[in-house]
Formats: sequence, C-alpha cells, structure tokens
Amino acid sequence: MPAVAAPKNALSFGAGWLYYALPGTSVPASTVAGSVFTDAWPAGWTLLGVTREGHEFSYELATEPVEAAEYLDPIATVTTGRTVGMTFEMMQIHATNLKRALNGGNIVTTGSGGTLRSEYTPPAMGQEIRCMIGWESTDLTERVYAEQAFQVGNVAIARRRGAANAGLPVDFRFEPAADGQPFHHIFAGTARG
Repeated sequence: MPAVAAPKNALSFGAGWLYYALPGTSVPASTVAGSVFTDAWPAGWTLLGVTREGHEFSYELATEPVEAAEYLDPIATVTTGRTVGMTFEMMQIHATNLKRALNGGNIVTTGSGGTLRSEYTPPAMGQEIRCMIGWESTDLTERVYAEQAFQVGNVAIARRRGAANAGLPVDFRFEPAADGQPFHHIFAGTARG
C-alpha cells in the first residue's frame, strides 16, 4: 500500500465573533478575496461582546425507525424533525444584553453621564421577538447567519465571589427564514471549499 498523508489544512481555531441584529437586517454579501472574507457586516449588525467559553453550534436530527414484523432490524429510518441553534454565555451584563437574552422588552433611560439610569422590563407573554444571529471565524474564512432566531434557554444569572463574574447564558434556536433555511454557513477559500 502506498504511503498516504491525512489532510490537515482546514483546521478551525478561536471563538471568533458573534453578531446580533433585528429581523430584516441585510445579510453580509460575504465577498471573498485572497481566500478570506473582505466585506464588513452590514449596518444593523452589532457585536455581542465577550463570551465565557465561545459558542457551540448544534444541528440535531430527530428520527424514528420503521419496524416490520418480518425483520429484526429497522427497515428504514425516517426524519421527524430537526433542532438547529447556538448556545453561549454573554459576559457583559447590561440592559441591552438582558433585552436580547429575554427576547425583547423595553428599556427606559433617563439622565445622562453619571446620572444615567436605565430600567428594563421584560416583554409581555406572547410578545417576544425574534432576532438574527451571526458568527465569523477569527481567520475570516467562515461565517454563519440565522435570519430567524429565538432564545429558548433558561437565563440563570449566578452571582459569585471573586473572579467568577456573572453572565447571561443563552440558547438561540434557529427557525426557517423566508427561504426555508434555518441558517447559512459560508466558507471562504479553497481549503474550506
């Protein structure tokens, strides 16, 4: 057998950057030159800031086996659904991130500078809003965006002593957008193609 070398050129490192936008915001054009994305994210996309341990993208199919009395093994497996999303913990605690974590609500601000006061109230039940979530890799060769995302996770803010700062854990589920797709994952360059 001839000697072979396993490919190792498409490794991915680093947390990258997470973005947030309101529904209807333009998606990135994802222009590529020199094997990297060269365009900025369009107006309306905001960096979410630092996270506890980066993020985790998940894609899970729900399936059921088709059983027949004449066979010991299932004769087929059918898809019954899927769950797609992204989980992460935002480390910056402020009114805007709390509003994002709780799917909307209101922020009323009074004063300015040293007298600035912001009060957040959650959305009425059933009045929660969707958002758009985006991510770009540190090396500018991968992008993910979801045009319709909904935060379904339990927001439990732990306050502890020492360097264990509080955070906002979120679990955004991606829903089908107008094109029927829950997300788009775009790659730049020949190593990622």
